[in-house]
Amino acid sequence: MKTATLITAAVSTITLAGCVNLAPDYQRGALPVPAELPVQTPAAGAEALRWNDVIVSSALQQVIDTALTENRDLRVVAANVRAARGNLAVSRSTLWPEAALSGTAQAGDTFDEGSSGQTRFLDSTYAQVGVSAWELDFFGRVRNLNEAALQAYLATEDGERAAKISLAGTVAETWMQLAADRELLKLANRTAASQSESLSLTQELFSAGTASELDVRRASASVAQAQAQAAQYEAAVRRDTNALQLLVGKPVPDTLLAEATLFPAPVKLNLPVGQSSDVLLERPDVRAAEARLIASNANIGAARAAYFPSISLTGGVGVASGDLDDLLNGDGSSGWTFGPSISLPIFDFGRRRGNVEAAKADADAALATYQGTIQQAFREVADAIAVSETIDRRLTALEQLTDDTKVTFELSGERFKSGLDGYLTVLDAQREYYNAQQQWILASLDNNLNSIALYKALGTWSDE
Repeated sequence: MKTATLITAAVSTITLAGCVNLAPDYQRGALPVPAELPVQTPAAGAEALRWNDVIVSSALQQVIDTALTENRDLRVVAANVRAARGNLAVSRSTLWPEAALSGTAQAGDTFDEGSSGQTRFLDSTYAQVGVSAWELDFFGRVRNLNEAALQAYLATEDGERAAKISLAGTVAETWMQLAADRELLKLANRTAASQSESLSLTQELFSAGTASELDVRRASASVAQAQAQAAQYEAAVRRDTNALQLLVGKPVPDTLLAEATLFPAPVKLNLPVGQSSDVLLERPDVRAAEARLIASNANIGAARAAYFPSISLTGGVGVASGDLDDLLNGDGSSGWTFGPSISLPIFDFGRRRGNVEAAKADADAALATYQGTIQQAFREVADAIAVSETIDRRLTALEQLTDDTKVTFELSGERFKSGLDGYLTVLDAQREYYNAQQQWILASLDNNLNSIALYKALGTWSDE
């Protein structure tokens, strides 16, 4: 009867375990940003952006694929995900009783047959399967710690997705910067060659007495300036190549590097953007911040549970005998043990109160971080939309500016040859034409970079 009563009490206790959760109820709340994105013409049914849909250059896709495998920073992030997965497994194991098999064997005898302590020096063997200090989770401490570990793991998973989006975007940005610097280098070399021809013509006119030494000096200075800029852009191309190889994690083949061009565009332009700000909630960094917020709420519940008794169970089933052979043959005496224990701190000098306050403060910080992440996401999308809705007008104006300055440069050269204008007019026209071409190349770069900015702001990641 006594045994049945103990077993019934144990089963009832296990059934009641975990019936209270002291963690605050989690509520996402309203977004701390406008409900609609500031897009003038929203795209109906706009889908989430993925990098292999945004990148249209096959060479750039190959480079990004390599970076996703070889980049060392991404490997660190992946290792952190595996570590979080391991910590989650450790945390989950505390939800269940841990059984262990133990055994001892002792051989002994006395030096004096008449010794009064003979019973202490006899052979003995013992084997037991038991449960050691399994905490019954009446107040949710173990479950809240497990929830916190789960959310920490989910945060690292989303953090890895965010890192992949960032890496793919950064590789594409570096690729396009390399392409733009190559275009600027070509422009500087063409300008230097053109100005060298102008210098030769000016020297001939000076020898003929129709140009002054001032004109020759101005033409020579213009050549030197163009050559200096060409050297500057050559260094920029080398730096871009170094940066790209660091991101990729290994040398990029020259055959791929040769395909880093700005024209045609290596990315899809004019990406569709929807109206609702809810799309921001699907960003991996926002999801990771929310997971950390949920984890902090769970930690409050675990800290509050410390105010209540901690109840644990121990027990075991075993066999004991005075001889190892008897133990193996099943001739020993068998039995069981069952022992609940309870613990409740009375005086801890504010330790539990301090833990609860610290957990609440961590939750407040996690909430502010989560809301700040959403606000930053909204700002990134809004900035990208601002560029995408104005870039076409900018490019059109720069194309017209380039055409006009080109004609002005050609006409001023003819007037100089005819002696109607001085060389200063030619230099001014050439400088305006060169600057217009530079601005058009940089605007084209901004157009490409803005597609990557939109992808990083609105993109998702799938390993499928």
